[in-house]
Amino acid sequence: MKIATVNKYNKNNIQLTFKEVPMPQPKKNQILIKSLTAGVNPVDNMISRGQLKLILPYKLPLISGNEVVGKVIKTGSDVNEFQQGDRIFARLPLNHIGAFAEYIAIDSNAVAKVPDYLSDEEAAAIPLTGLTAMQAFDLMNIQKGKRIFISGGTGSFGAIAIPLAKYFGLYVITNGNGNNSKQVLNLGADEFIDYKKENYLNVISNKVDYIIDTLGGEETKKQFKILKSNGKLVSLKNMPNYEFAKQMHLPLSKRILFGLAGAKLDRLAAKNNQKYYFLFVKENGQQLKKIATIYKEKQMHPQIDQVFPFEQINNALSKIDQGHSKGKTIIKF
Repeated sequence: MKIATVNKYNKNNIQLTFKEVPMPQPKKNQILIKSLTAGVNPVDNMISRGQLKLILPYKLPLISGNEVVGKVIKTGSDVNEFQQGDRIFARLPLNHIGAFAEYIAIDSNAVAKVPDYLSDEEAAAIPLTGLTAMQAFDLMNIQKGKRIFISGGTGSFGAIAIPLAKYFGLYVITNGNGNNSKQVLNLGADEFIDYKKENYLNVISNKVDYIIDTLGGEETKKQFKILKSNGKLVSLKNMPNYEFAKQMHLPLSKRILFGLAGAKLDRLAAKNNQKYYFLFVKENGQQLKKIATIYKEKQMHPQIDQVFPFEQINNALSKIDQGHSKGKTIIKF
């Protein structure tokens, strides 16, 4: 079977290498799938560049790719929930990624069945982003009727996080390129701010209860200004902190390191009794099953930007690296 691998960390080169390897065999708690489609994400390039080595010290060479849609062709002896022929999707386990492969053995507790009405391409857009949103909501312990600001909501994250936030009864404010305002409002956003025309710091008069920060850098610090006292901010792009390292069960040395890295943001939040979180999404089959139920109930369709054949995976990764996507980039096997 064909796989696409990272052979050496390189900050200037995100190109993967194709190899032919034997097909894996599932362990007792795993399923073996034939891959149909896979999502392509910025995290794939971050791994290739070695930017996540402190969090995820992978051994190279490494099969790249973090989320997949596939058809079950074999199950381990301890697997009862899935059977041959089921179409499943997954955010692959952090300790065993490898979505860019024609066949994958996956822990059964990381997967869920795909709603029948979704295409293979649509389904591949959901696991990583959907679980990121759900785990951010869990961290903040969201409550119906509260206000949330999702920064940079015109990208692939907003396309899934906004309708999920609306499902849970939140009032959603987001910002981004005004050219995409209609699609974002159609997703259910209550307010849209065109960042080229207006500064969200000046526009959001009633402070929000929750923030999901997709921008990072100095923007994270600015967003605390529109957050209520006792409000909560989850960043997907800024610095990890001690609490994150503890949740990831990292060794003490890394807890201290990340504690120092995130100290400024922790202190900034503490000034107004706010809370800062950093999130790196984990596999969770039960949460993904809940997301599938929501999608089926609401008949939601994620937005797809472009689909590449597996042989053009490096073109897809380069496209992701340029940013400004209007939806999810997918590869098809």
